[in-house]
Amino acid sequence: MAEAQEKDNFWLWIGGIIVVTIVLVFVLKSRETEHLASDAIQIQKAEVEKTFAKRKTSNTAVE
Repeated sequence: MAEAQEKDNFWLWIGGIIVVTIVLVFVLKSRETEHLASDAIQIQKAEVEKTFAKRKTSNTAVE
């Protein structure tokens, strides 16, 4: 009589680890520069507001 063979899950585990690794790389790569962009935008907005404030004060002084 033939013995029952165990199912080999080795390649299933390897495939799962590869998929999880790829997903984590994409998630981390998408969030890589998130902290840089938010600070740069806030600094740029502050500079633009200062420029507009200077223009408003110089325009009212001329009139």
